[in-house]
This record gives sequence, C-alpha cells and structure tokens, in this order.
Amino acid sequence: MDLSIVGTMALDTVETPFGNVKDALGGSGSYAGCAASFFARPGLVGVVGEDFPEEHLASLRSRGIDTSGVERAPGGTFRWGGRYETDVNVRTTLFTELNALERFDPKLPDDYKKTKYLFLANIEPGLQNKVLDQCGSLEFTILDTMNFWIEGYRAELDRALKRVDAVMLNDEEARMLTGRGNLRAAAAAALEMGPRIVVVKKGEHGAMMFTKSSHFALPGYPLETLKDPTGAGDSFAGGFIGYVASRGSADEETLRQAMVAGTATASYCCEDFSIDRFRTLNISDVAARAASVGEAVRFSPLEWK
Repeated sequence: MDLSIVGTMALDTVETPFGNVKDALGGSGSYAGCAASFFARPGLVGVVGEDFPEEHLASLRSRGIDTSGVERAPGGTFRWGGRYETDVNVRTTLFTELNALERFDPKLPDDYKKTKYLFLANIEPGLQNKVLDQCGSLEFTILDTMNFWIEGYRAELDRALKRVDAVMLNDEEARMLTGRGNLRAAAAAALEMGPRIVVVKKGEHGAMMFTKSSHFALPGYPLETLKDPTGAGDSFAGGFIGYVASRGSADEETLRQAMVAGTATASYCCEDFSIDRFRTLNISDVAARAASVGEAVRFSPLEWK
C-alpha cells in the first residue's frame, strides 16, 4: 500500500440533463481512491451503513484499493442528492442525510499508519486532526476542505493547515478562507497558514498551483461528452496524490506532473455517472489523456530580435 485516503463514502442520487442515477457509489474517498489507483495502491478509510451494497466495496477492491479501513456501522449510509442544470456549474442539493457519517471516528489500521502519503479528503477538520495524530512519519499530506468547515470549524481547520504540506480549495473557498478577492493574493495568504503548496481548483477552467516561489496553471480538458461532474474535484486530488506517491517525490517538477495527472483523471470522471467511467479505463487511457493535456499547453520559446 502506497498511500492512505480518508474521506466520505456515500450513496448518491444525481440528476443531470444527460440522465440520472439512484444510490450510486459516491463520496470524496471513493472518487479519490479510484483516481489514485491508476498510479498507486491506495488504502481507504471511511464509514458505511448496513445498507451499503457489498458490490460497491468489491468494485473498489477490484481496482486495487484496500478497504480494510472501511467501517460498516449500524444504521444507514451517508446519502446525498443533487440536480445539475444545463450549465453543470449550477447545482442544487436536493437532500443530505449524514446517517453513519455523523458518528464517524476514523481509525487507521496499522498498515495505513506506515504509509508516507496521505490525502485528507473533505471531512470535518477535527477528524482530519485525529487522523494526523494516528500517523507516523509522513512525507506528503494533502488536505481538502469546504465552505461549511471554513465558516463553522475554523480553529480545528487552522490547526490542521499547520500540519499538512498542501491544501486544495476551489476559488470560492480560497477567498472565504483568506478574505482576499484576488486568487494569487488568496493563495499567498493561505501559504502563510502553514502549507507550502496551495492548489486552487477552478472546475472546467482548470487548476492553479502556488508555492512561495512559483505558480503553475493548467486549463481544464475540453470534454466532448459530459454526463456528471460529481466527484471531479476529488478525482483531481486522487490523481494528484496518487501520482506523487508513485514517484516517491514531491519536488516542483513532480508536482507539476501531478497537476496533469489530476486533470486527466478528473476529466474522465465527468464522462459518466459515479465511478462508471473509471471502470472502463486503463493506465494507457489516462496516459493518453495526460499527453493531450500537455500538448494543449505546449509552445516553443518566443523568438526575439
């Protein structure tokens, strides 16, 4: 096992202009684990209820994801329902049922504590700190968060930010976290909070990475087929840390390559519902998509008289 991923596991009901699904496999941990599995061997920590289909766990295991860190708790599984408009950037949450997630107390199996790479997906910041307390010597850790935690759990979030290498935010979250309207200024302010890397996810418009000495930006991959954007951000994060873990390094060049890996996996995620597109992919498909992303931003140095 190369890395640990701690996040939500859910049963999603999703409506888009292109179709709908009910009780499909979802959750930040599920998406991130599937994306990371193209590059590395992830272990997944999460909680499900008594109603969670065994076939979903089997599907994750078929991708080489270790699920010994998944707890099956009494009661129902975390459920989320959402509807996307024709402009899929516009989403309405129809319902959220926390169920077993409300009592989630993540416990890492011994093997997970030994991994050097960790992704703290979108869960309550106090739980993220509990996970960090259980870990041994980590080489690279990414934390994801959301506006609800930024507004209501700031003290625990600030503590967690001091303990990780990178934070991933969308542009709205970056502005909310820092109070800065300009994204570069927001990233600079976030870097002062502890992490050495800030990644700002901009949905279909790509992603930007900032350190104190550099910045790097990629456009989103232009899709011909888009069915469901749910989980794209988590897939980006999973592809990112999966690639870093596969290289055993988090230097500047590797991080830039990881941005490409994340962009490629996130784009595939949007081509079908749930993790269904990942089921039909292999690493050569992801490599081809990554090459296309690289080609889109390739140019020769300008010539000057």
